[in-house]
Amino acid sequence: MTSPADVPHLTPNQINALVVLMVEARRLTNVELKELAGFTLTGKDNTKLVDLGLVDTDRTHRPFAHELTDEGWRVARRLHTAAPPRQGGSTTRSLFVVLSNLHRSLDRLRVSHGDFFKQTEATAPTDGEPRREAPAPPAAAPAAAAPVSAAEVEALVRSAYRELATAPGAWVGLADVRDRLADTDRAALDAALRAMVGREDVRIIPVANTKSLTARDRAAAVRIGNEDNHALAIGPA
Repeated sequence: MTSPADVPHLTPNQINALVVLMVEARRLTNVELKELAGFTLTGKDNTKLVDLGLVDTDRTHRPFAHELTDEGWRVARRLHTAAPPRQGGSTTRSLFVVLSNLHRSLDRLRVSHGDFFKQTEATAPTDGEPRREAPAPPAAAPAAAAPVSAAEVEALVRSAYRELATAPGAWVGLADVRDRLADTDRAALDAALRAMVGREDVRIIPVANTKSLTARDRAAAVRIGNEDNHALAIGPA
């Protein structure tokens, strides 16, 4: 089973600020935040995000301007793994559903959040001008991917397990394994996991307490037989 994501407890407004700064992928003033999302980042919310090292705020002139730090990007990418704050209500819960599906889609496409949201010169607003759509680049012939054998994928899984497990035979969440093997084709990885079930030293099981599963755990499950499996253990044969 995966360990809880390293995401600090945040208020709905702090979460909204991280999400808006992530999707805009640029420095935003409080005026821009107000125009885009209907709120500003000030007071205790701003102080906490700065103290946590998630946001860099330029206070040298007004309006103050904010931008995600590297740690802020990391937490924003993992927000969906945390429990939504109760005071956020249905709106915040809906946002977490969107973030979870976004993470799953980008994982499937093997595109990082930074690349997905990054601004280009053609799309970034300047001097209050409206955003313009970037012209579509000319289609390029897809590069041929080098084939990876089943044995190579299994070797990658075993290597990732050794890096994650606290001891041989310890349980490791498949979500963590997939994070380590983000560049590996999902279908090839699933096929390798199914094949590994037949090895004497490998166990892959579902989590009995399904209520404990996060959206990340569910998205990372591998279907074996008629059930989803979430945890991997590799020990002595």
